[in-house]
Amino acid sequence: MIKPITIYGHPVLRKVAKDIDKDYPDLEKFKADMWQTMYFADGVGLAAPQVGRSIRMFVIDCSNFADEEPELEGFKKMFINAQITERTGDEWSMSEGCLSIPGLNEDVVRPESIKIEYYDENFEFHEEEYSGFAARVIQHEYDHLEGIMFTDHCSPLRKRLLKSKLMGITKGKFDAKYRFTLPK
Repeated sequence: MIKPITIYGHPVLRKVAKDIDKDYPDLEKFKADMWQTMYFADGVGLAAPQVGRSIRMFVIDCSNFADEEPELEGFKKMFINAQITERTGDEWSMSEGCLSIPGLNEDVVRPESIKIEYYDENFEFHEEEYSGFAARVIQHEYDHLEGIMFTDHCSPLRKRLLKSKLMGITKGKFDAKYRFTLPK
């Protein structure tokens, strides 16, 4: 089932998400819903808080970027109870957007590489390292689990300049082809 995307300003997007276990209610259905919702909204990633659930789960599919980074061929993963344990390398800037902040893109500086521990969709534990675009997407989605939005990485001046645009988004002043939930 395609879930509505939670829009900027909703309190669930600012909560630190909770770990889950294999017995989380309707977990198999929710995992399928996450993939279906991300693909319907043309996302590269989607975190559970973006569909209103404050749990530590996100999905990513970077395989469309394999032309630029061949190692992304078939790169499709689910991360449950993820913890980034290390961020290293040169910081680099790239324009980011977010399904929860439709129509807004900003340059965000992030470290080049990460180490992350997580459980996959079968609750098998992994400890892995990523760099480049994969690391960026993982960090973006991981931020959602920590209650952080990509605009939080902008400079104070840039945040002031974005304030009215973000207020408009909280009131539904944007175009999106997907269903969404506005803050109350």
